[in-house]
Amino acid sequence: MIFSRDYIAYLARHTVAGLIDAKVIRTDKLPVVNERVNAGLLEELSLEDRINEEVRVILDAYQEEMHRTGAAYAEMFKKVKQELARKYKAVL
Repeated sequence: MIFSRDYIAYLARHTVAGLIDAKVIRTDKLPVVNERVNAGLLEELSLEDRINEEVRVILDAYQEEMHRTGAAYAEMFKKVKQELARKYKAVL
């Protein structure tokens, strides 16, 4: 993940505070809202990590064929990652 968990928690708190200040949301349970926003941000930001891991598993399965055909790992990684991002409707 690009950002540390502490920074993501900071972003979540700052986002919630901004929404409250703008009177977009109201809450009596600030810690609960902060935690839910934090969890949502973590989920979204870790999506790319999960996609990268899935790409590695797929390419490992086709490693022998890629070697035989002379396909470049980096190029195939990029192509498979784009396909999985499209499959998961992710913006990377």
